[in-house]
Amino acid sequence: MARLNSVIAAFEQGRKAFGTFAPADMESALWVTEAPYDGVIYEMEHRPWDPAQLRDTLQWMVSRKSIAATGAPAVTPIVRIPANGGEMNQFLAKQALDMGAFGVVWPHVSTAEQAYNAVAACRYPRRETAPLFEPQGIRGDSPKTAARFWGIGAGEYYRKADVWPLAPEGEILVILMIEDLAGIANLDEILTKVPGIGAVMIGEGDLSQELGHPREYDHPEVVSAMAEIVRVCKASGMRVGHPHVGSKNVETVLSDGFDLLLAAPERSFSALEAGRRLDGRS
Repeated sequence: MARLNSVIAAFEQGRKAFGTFAPADMESALWVTEAPYDGVIYEMEHRPWDPAQLRDTLQWMVSRKSIAATGAPAVTPIVRIPANGGEMNQFLAKQALDMGAFGVVWPHVSTAEQAYNAVAACRYPRRETAPLFEPQGIRGDSPKTAARFWGIGAGEYYRKADVWPLAPEGEILVILMIEDLAGIANLDEILTKVPGIGAVMIGEGDLSQELGHPREYDHPEVVSAMAEIVRVCKASGMRVGHPHVGSKNVETVLSDGFDLLLAAPERSFSALEAGRRLDGRS
């Protein structure tokens, strides 16, 4: 099957998926589209929620080269919405998907009920007797913009606009962030009871805050909590993501078993530093 979602394609091929976080704006869209990532997560949890700007950002990702190759951007756009899982929100996911996003990252999911809501919000409704009924979809119907962005007709969009891996043809990835102790305690139940989750991502920043070691990612308690998330995910066959991957920890992240690696682009000042050194300003 030719995949539109490059992150799902990587998972299906048994590879790691690589991506980055970026603000939803034109400049990000232009450089991300040409970057060697599988996906990009547009950060709208800690930035303003602006659906019009998100729509424009996604349209700036469209290039003639990618349309000729696959019909969709080579770098798959996913959106991290601002609402925590406990808010049981739905409209933010609906709007992100209606704009054309291929997935939603849900922050602070701590219970099976919250996880069920996250998946349900990303699915269209269907009859109770229909295949793959659960989780019962609650997404509203407005596919025109998304289908145009995906480069397919509305009928094909309906077939593909479901959550993977529950729906084999699905191109939508639901990613849950586990970033508190309640989420860790309930993770096994979440993964056992709620089908349609595509990946789990650790939220080591918030988790370290709750543990009393803010951003001390090497602290034994933080490391142990993160390892427990990975252990539970691997036991359930669930792919797990790491949001803070850099050149110093990428080898460890890979050896720890993470499947989705989010790396922040590093700015290089080598020319500036060399010039200042040559100018006697080191």
